[in-house]
Amino acid sequence: MGPTEIKIGGLGGQGVILGGIIIGKAAALFDDKHSCLTQAFGPEARGSACSAQVVVDTSPILYPYVHRPHLMVAMSQDAFVKFSPELRPDGTLLIEEDLVKPAGLPPTVKVYAVPATRIAEELGKKMVLNIVMVGFFTAVTGLVSEQAAREAVKDSVPPATVELNMKAFDRGYAYGKQLLAAKA
Repeated sequence: MGPTEIKIGGLGGQGVILGGIIIGKAAALFDDKHSCLTQAFGPEARGSACSAQVVVDTSPILYPYVHRPHLMVAMSQDAFVKFSPELRPDGTLLIEEDLVKPAGLPPTVKVYAVPATRIAEELGKKMVLNIVMVGFFTAVTGLVSEQAAREAVKDSVPPATVELNMKAFDRGYAYGKQLLAAKA
């Protein structure tokens, strides 16, 4: 199969880096694959563009950098504008549907949208939108198993927030599965 390159982009404070950590951890610790993560962010802690780049493979990873992602998650319009030109023409783009309005993509790119912020707000904490996106990513891409992703979420969030984060994951995962069933 070869390595799968993933880029997650958004704004500082949206949990972009943690989302990348969880996907990589799901692959490496709970799905018997290999993964590596690199990250980039501006000098400001919140509100500036940031990204997490994850490479996942069944074999050891020899090159850890993402140049032409197969999978991209855009959680802000700025991230979409900045990073979408890197997406492979046959790539898959997952977007936060209330914050990202994709335009100018090749017709061969598959786009899947989820109202992650709205779902997170319904759960009472906007800050879990990244976990909603991780659940959605897991359902739509199938790159990591649901069980591996669930274990990685539990392993990556503060103990007092596990229940809320698992609800966020479940909502994103269910939304993704429903969307795939509707497109089938």
